[in-house]
Amino acid sequence: MHARTALMALAALGALAWSEAERGAGIKVGGGVTGAGREAARGGGVRIGGDGLRRPRTSPAPQAPRAPSVITAALVVPHKAFGARDYTRAEKAALSKLPRKLKLFSQVRLNVTLSMQGLTPSPMSILDSLCKEFLAVNVSAILYLMNHEQYGRSTASAQYFLQLAGYLGIPVIAWNADNSGLEKHASHASLRLQLAPTIEHQTAAMLSILERYKWHQFSVVTSAIAGHDDFIQAVRERVSALQDRFKFTILNAVVVKKPADLNELVTSEARVMLLYATREEAADILSSAGDLHLTGENFVWIVTQSVLGSMQQPNKFPVGMLGVHFDTSSSSIISEIATAVKVFAYGVESYVSEPENIRYPLGTRLSCSGVGTGEARWSTGERFYRHLRNVSVEGESGRPSIEFTPDGELRAAELKIMNLRPTLGEQLVWEEIGTWNSYPKERLVIKDIVWPGGLHTPPQGVPEKFHMRITFLEEPPYINLAPPDPVSGRCSLDRGVICRVAPEIEVAGLEAGTAHRNSSLYQCCSGFCIDLLQQLAEHLGFTYELVRVEDGRWGTLHHGKWNGLIAELVNKKTDMVLTSLIINSDREAVVDFSVPFMETGVAIVVAKRTGIISPTAFLEPFDTASWMLVGAVAIQAATFSIFFFEWLSPSGFDCSTGTNSKRIPQNRFSLCRTYWIVWAVLFQASVHVDSPRGFTARFMTNMWAMFAVVFLAIYTANLAAFMITREEFHELSGLDDPRIARPLTQRPALKFGTVPWSHTDATLAKYFPEPHAYMASYNRSTVSAGVTSVLTGDLDAFIYDGTVLDYLVSQDEDCRLLTVGSWYAMSGYGLAFTRNSKYLSMFNKRLLDLRSNGDLERLRRYWMTGTCKPNKQEHKSSDPLALEQFLSAFLLLMAGILLAALLLLLEHVYFRYMREHLAASSASACCALVSLSMGQSLTFHGAVVEAAARGFGPGKRGHCRSAVCAAQVWRARHERDAAVARARQLAAALAAHGLQPPPRRLASAAALLAAGRAHDATRPRTLHAPADLLPDLERPLSCGDLRAREMDVDSEVVVGSARGAGWAPGAPPRVVYYNKIYFLDNTV
Repeated sequence: MHARTALMALAALGALAWSEAERGAGIKVGGGVTGAGREAARGGGVRIGGDGLRRPRTSPAPQAPRAPSVITAALVVPHKAFGARDYTRAEKAALSKLPRKLKLFSQVRLNVTLSMQGLTPSPMSILDSLCKEFLAVNVSAILYLMNHEQYGRSTASAQYFLQLAGYLGIPVIAWNADNSGLEKHASHASLRLQLAPTIEHQTAAMLSILERYKWHQFSVVTSAIAGHDDFIQAVRERVSALQDRFKFTILNAVVVKKPADLNELVTSEARVMLLYATREEAADILSSAGDLHLTGENFVWIVTQSVLGSMQQPNKFPVGMLGVHFDTSSSSIISEIATAVKVFAYGVESYVSEPENIRYPLGTRLSCSGVGTGEARWSTGERFYRHLRNVSVEGESGRPSIEFTPDGELRAAELKIMNLRPTLGEQLVWEEIGTWNSYPKERLVIKDIVWPGGLHTPPQGVPEKFHMRITFLEEPPYINLAPPDPVSGRCSLDRGVICRVAPEIEVAGLEAGTAHRNSSLYQCCSGFCIDLLQQLAEHLGFTYELVRVEDGRWGTLHHGKWNGLIAELVNKKTDMVLTSLIINSDREAVVDFSVPFMETGVAIVVAKRTGIISPTAFLEPFDTASWMLVGAVAIQAATFSIFFFEWLSPSGFDCSTGTNSKRIPQNRFSLCRTYWIVWAVLFQASVHVDSPRGFTARFMTNMWAMFAVVFLAIYTANLAAFMITREEFHELSGLDDPRIARPLTQRPALKFGTVPWSHTDATLAKYFPEPHAYMASYNRSTVSAGVTSVLTGDLDAFIYDGTVLDYLVSQDEDCRLLTVGSWYAMSGYGLAFTRNSKYLSMFNKRLLDLRSNGDLERLRRYWMTGTCKPNKQEHKSSDPLALEQFLSAFLLLMAGILLAALLLLLEHVYFRYMREHLAASSASACCALVSLSMGQSLTFHGAVVEAAARGFGPGKRGHCRSAVCAAQVWRARHERDAAVARARQLAAALAAHGLQPPPRRLASAAALLAAGRAHDATRPRTLHAPADLLPDLERPLSCGDLRAREMDVDSEVVVGSARGAGWAPGAPPRVVYYNKIYFLDNTV
């Protein structure tokens, strides 16, 4: 089938469907239908738009198709007088600004042919344009830019043109303002790219406004405009896509063909409407809506671009309307020509860059005259369309790149948010108040809005089902009061709702806006009960008026008459009471209560007094039993253990062991010295102590030191908590406490009060008449005043509802308040209604739902949680450590005692069975390197100890800690040197006379020192040692021949020792020096 035959068939079909398309149904063009066409005009030119306007131009003669070196695009723009020059200039400027680096310039040359089209061209004129102007020059794409917004014949012609181009397989880059009226799914696959914002973008922007102002439910209203079904479907798809983020409910979708169709909205709950219609149709719809009271301050109408149009004076529209808009002026067409040319050029660039496309040249090769390939559809068109759809053209400064979705729609779109508001001359104008962008993610920016009715706050967006008068009495956190905005007279979203606090007589006759700005007449109510009320109103669908009770009382029975809130219900002056009203039997007898929404009871609040430190605070880290255990058990056990282990140790001061039967009293490790070392170690005192000598006693001393470390660590860690300033308060057990129940019997009497005419006051009057009469002079008018009196010290305690006091305690910045004692008369808060109220059942059902789904608990946590949470147990900084918490340290001490006893047993085994064998062996000399105590047991005891204590030895100098000791050492040295020199002289004299020296004798160092101190010793003098001290000296001495003896010389222990190894009688005279004992060959 030739292209002309196919187009003529389509033209015939289009003529039959034209009238239907003008009414908004669109045109469907199918293939395979034959029909008649019209021959092209001969001679002088081609019709432009079918309106008789000719553009001088010679049509090229048909010729055989060949690979074009010039790629042509057709530019279709609206017809206007003297507009061809502007379009041509814009077209050439766009081509000249293309980057020269593109590869296409080395292969082909781009050309754009211009065609202007009228507002409502006929089908045959559109067919002539395609045949004579576009196919004749082998166009590769059509740039279709139209700003007509008639949504009738013009939309039908645009849709017909685009569908014919799609049927021929020619890609179209379109920008048409009425694209929302185009049918989405034509009979042939669409090869259209849309540069203008689509109906999907408009619906997304409209729903963003609803989401911003928390309007969950709305209705869709359209006329029979072209594309109205697509608009409704786009709204439904958008709502479905947003369900996870924000839940919308479409209440109605009304297609208005006559005014009576709007009656569906009258019975609906919708207060927000999305309108899609032409400007003229919208004026008729809104006029009918006003007659049905569907406009005004409670109704919001949001319209599409089709209603705004060129934004002419919309005097028939109600003030406060919102709309979405994009520029459709003639200047916008000029700017969009450059965008369309860019997309076409980059598409050609992408196409020619792929080598496989060389077999598919960019030329339609279609002809309406039968000359050419004979194809009815350009086969390469879809391939070229894919390259056009995948382009990414860099946007102008600050704007995103131009890209398309798989459906050919623009990805990044921007819409203006318009508001219909009055000017100074009361003329209504559309004013831009914000923007909506779909890039990089959807974002809505809105400035101040004039809302319906000329208000400055948005409407609620919910229906008005029934109205209730609600009476309240403020009490934090259930109902808080704050002044309204002084300009608008309304409350911000975070400050609650408007409520009247003045008597009705004071506001009678005042204008509502003026009265609301007066804070003495109206306030903003917020709190737990207000949040609860808003949830109830939203789900039950009612409006309300909040009024404060005139006498400011809660409601008690006084002299047979009710006052306060209960009186309002009894006298039927209100429908409901909403506040922290406690349910009790007296009130239930005259009014109806809902199910309780929170439990409460009567509690007592007191204040903490600071600045007192206990004089026994240093003893409070441990309780009495722990201190007794440390003083009477631990210290005594450690002392006697160390003392007896030292006394019984073989290496200590055991009187029953050793070779010296006479003990020297000054060297004993006494019990008092043991107490001294135990106390010094326990308190880590830096004092001089005598350490025990026995290994077992030393080990036991270390175990006691470990116990002391644990004890002191626990004590010091817990001491700081008791040395801080103590907080004291009146720790009352409740209303039954004697200081409350019988205040006159206490000295001094406790000062306490409550709020008169409240539930607490009635409870005290009924069950505690004595304290009720006593506290009359201490009562306060409000709970806040009572708590303040407690903080200042005017009252010692204040009695009121427990939940209210807990809240005020949590809000105390200094955390000085706390509730004490158990709650009395447990009850609950409820909503109060008049007797046999018709509202009771629905409110009960909703309250149960709120409780089951956790909303009540969430409200309680939000409003009842504060920064300070003291309770009656927190007055102590720390508790004393009990015995079981300190038991591990005593277990450590007991384990040390048992282990020391085991070591004592092992020590006795060593001295009884092992020492003699080690002393006789050659390894005995190495034992002192391992342990001095063991070396002492194998050699002279005094010498080893003295060597360890003072460091005396061969070649060493003594170390003294006092001047007396140093003088004695110096004198002993001097005497030794003189004795050595004299001995050498005598030995030389005897040798000269041939005499042998007498047998060697050992002189006692103690005797020598004593003689020196008496200054009567003559030198040389021989002092003979006791006969039992040394064995026969005619043979060499060994370590085993000598035994240790202790001698007391001037309160110092002098240990005698001898080095007999290697010495024999007859050896040359020599002097052996070891630990204060001088061994000479024969004399000392």
